[in-house]
Amino acid sequence: MPRTRFDALVESRKRNYQNVEETGKRSELFGKNVFNEEKMLQFLTREAFDKVKSAIFQGSKIDRKIADQVAEGMKAWALSMGATHYTHWFQPLTGSTAEKHDAFFDILPDGRAMEKFEGGQLVQQEPDASSFPSGGIRNTFEARGYTAWDPTSPAFIYKTTLCIPTIFVAYTGEALDNKAPLLRALHAVDQAATAVTQFFDKNVRKVYATLGWEQEYFLVDKALAHSRLDILMTGRTLVGNAAAKGQQLDDHYFGVIPNRALSFMSDLEKECTKLGIPVKTRHNEVAPNQFELAPVFEEANLSVDHNLLLMDVMEVIADKHNFSILFHEKPFAGVNGSGKHNNWSLATDTGVNLLSPGTTPMKNLQFLTFFINTIKAVDTYEELLRSSIASASNDHRLGANEAPPSIISIFIGEQLSNVLDELEGVSKGKLSPQEKTELKLNVVGKIPEILLDNTDRNRTSPFAFTGNKFEIRGVGAKTNCAKPMTILNTIVAKQLTEFKKEVDVLVDKKNLKKDEAVFNVLREYIKTSKRIRFDGDGYGMEWQEEARRRKLSNNKNTPEAVQVLTSKECIALFKEMSVMSEVELSAHQEVELETYIFHVQIEGRVLGEMVYNHIIPAAICYQNILLENIKGLKDVYGAAHKKVAESQLNILEQIGEHIVEIKKLTDDMTAARRRANGLSTINKKAQAYCNTIKPYFESIREQSDKLEKLISDDLWPFTKYRELLFAK
Repeated sequence: MPRTRFDALVESRKRNYQNVEETGKRSELFGKNVFNEEKMLQFLTREAFDKVKSAIFQGSKIDRKIADQVAEGMKAWALSMGATHYTHWFQPLTGSTAEKHDAFFDILPDGRAMEKFEGGQLVQQEPDASSFPSGGIRNTFEARGYTAWDPTSPAFIYKTTLCIPTIFVAYTGEALDNKAPLLRALHAVDQAATAVTQFFDKNVRKVYATLGWEQEYFLVDKALAHSRLDILMTGRTLVGNAAAKGQQLDDHYFGVIPNRALSFMSDLEKECTKLGIPVKTRHNEVAPNQFELAPVFEEANLSVDHNLLLMDVMEVIADKHNFSILFHEKPFAGVNGSGKHNNWSLATDTGVNLLSPGTTPMKNLQFLTFFINTIKAVDTYEELLRSSIASASNDHRLGANEAPPSIISIFIGEQLSNVLDELEGVSKGKLSPQEKTELKLNVVGKIPEILLDNTDRNRTSPFAFTGNKFEIRGVGAKTNCAKPMTILNTIVAKQLTEFKKEVDVLVDKKNLKKDEAVFNVLREYIKTSKRIRFDGDGYGMEWQEEARRRKLSNNKNTPEAVQVLTSKECIALFKEMSVMSEVELSAHQEVELETYIFHVQIEGRVLGEMVYNHIIPAAICYQNILLENIKGLKDVYGAAHKKVAESQLNILEQIGEHIVEIKKLTDDMTAARRRANGLSTINKKAQAYCNTIKPYFESIREQSDKLEKLISDDLWPFTKYRELLFAK
């Protein structure tokens, strides 16, 4: 039977990929399962290819005719790779991803079967919007919602499914996801930053926000993790006495990676490479069984997609290696939790990092412009940026010894602080030729030399400049990076817009030269944003007092932190930048509060079950053993048994006291939860769960951990820390 060109292409590509896998070269495996530019050139018409590229780089729309051509090419490629289904892959407000698979298979009117995938199926689908968090935008009886193709993030094949990255919106048009607001924020910062770069380089046509995340996680033996009700249901241990050895010897950090973990990492990296996720760095983190993975920096939207995909892949690969992977920010008390540092910068289509100094004073003035405007943006909207890292799980981590505090401040280092101080002292208005020379050569011109030596880091800083980027250190390991990236890019876009207006006024109305106008505006920004800069110890009580004097916010928990989302200033900001409407902001706030309540509620229920059904019965069982032992001693020693059984009697009394206390605390917690559930508003309910119910958790844990130390190891119902953290 003669072969078609398509059959030959399929066989050729399969042989090619088999050969690539045999070589083991990651560079040749990279993007194997991604419908990237190479695949588009092979499977699309020139017209369709050009239109998709235009949509990616210029934001132009793709009409139905071209969508049909793209869909046909995608289908041909997907089938050649063994795919059987397609899905719109989106990011609802659950914080993770969602997908509904449809087969390419279809039946024609004459009864024949065929593989079918058209432009309409590529561009839009209709998942049930009422079953996802919507913050009141959609009622249960209003089920319609739409997913719409995002051509800026390439489709990929995972397992046997073609995954098409999409946004998710309500029937009425509001965003029901984290991706749509992110794309709007990236568009806003592109427009604002491109306009400002025209002061320095007329060739710039586009500015991209870039992101490099650092994903921390724990690997725990699957069988041991499954033996713990709390890990299964909440992702963290609600009780557990600290092991004799934890992280105090600092012997795990950057140590030799255990063989079993290394095998998991190798398989993970291979799968990531095929999916186009540019993972590069791996190492042991501080806590036992804790690790980190980091990629090459990418455009922010793609980087966010890759991080979400990575977490899905990590869980699958971990399961194959008989691991459970924990992304909770604080799965174990007494050892470091896990974050996801977001390293952010801005880059031009001419290949310039706008937060990296150049080789000339003009390039360094451009660097200072974006550097100082970012500081000013964070100073103005520090409370809003804090809200982007808020969650029930991250509340456990912020302010601990491995994470920055809840007060937002910026670390830039002593040498750059000196540069800003010198600029602040520059005279206002027109500059003399001598002043210009002094400023450009002796201050601005020295920046590259300064940064070569400015290598120190401040781990207590929530927002730190680290040479050519800013690092948001407070982002939690479970958090969707879209949340902080949406807010950071929005506030920077707003600030750059204001900066350009002020410079234009000085140039047009005050007749200042462009560089003089830039210096004048930057000088004022340095003065007015000085309060946000702090290079000291963010953990100290002195800083909390100092921050209060500086009038910086200190929202220590999620219910406090997310209140800012519906403030007048916030609503005006997002409206002006066309990122989110007031309805969408209100919905996001409601979802955040509702999610917080559910997380704490689930933890309370699980903790109650552990106490009533496991801890108290185990304690009583051990009490009975002790009582039998004491009775036996009485039979042997008579009246002298009390002296002989003194230790047993003491343990018996202690266990009895802890049983009484833990039972009372758990009863009180359960009653408090019932009262909270009856409150009328979501704000009141969230505050009650935070301030009334959550404090019981630590008190109950304290009693449980004391019982764990007293009760026989073979009777204690839960796998212990020494087993969870040190099993190889």
